[in-house]
Amino acid sequence: MPVTRKTFEDFPPGTIFELGEYHLTAEDIISYAREYDPQPFHLDEEAGRTSFLGGLAASGWHMVSILMRMTYDNILFDTCSLGSPGVDSLKWTRPVLAGDTLTGKAEVLSARPLKSRPNMGIAKFRFEMHNQRDELVLVQMTSLLVERQQPT
Repeated sequence: MPVTRKTFEDFPPGTIFELGEYHLTAEDIISYAREYDPQPFHLDEEAGRTSFLGGLAASGWHMVSILMRMTYDNILFDTCSLGSPGVDSLKWTRPVLAGDTLTGKAEVLSARPLKSRPNMGIAKFRFEMHNQRDELVLVQMTSLLVERQQPT
């Protein structure tokens, strides 16, 4: 049986994708921080507690990495993705602390075929991540280039 992959036509505006959940441990936060963002409030419980973040806090870049994984697992793995021209905006709206469970969702805001490349279209997404209290912790606007099913 052939594998069906999502194409540009499968991303009409208004489509919402649930991205699942991810539980963040202190070990996850410290491991990521040691490698990529070794600021004290990402490495040490006490330093995090005495900072304005209020506890051992995940790096914003760690959160973006988690969002990318969630996006791959729930959208990209079976999509004819051709990459992305970049991130339009990214905001971290509140700290993510050790023990938080994150959920994500993506909404297609707009989609249009590319005149310059008839084999592809571009879909603009709004990604959100929330913690277990349903508080918004991250918002990202990104476009995705996707192969078209039947170029004109």
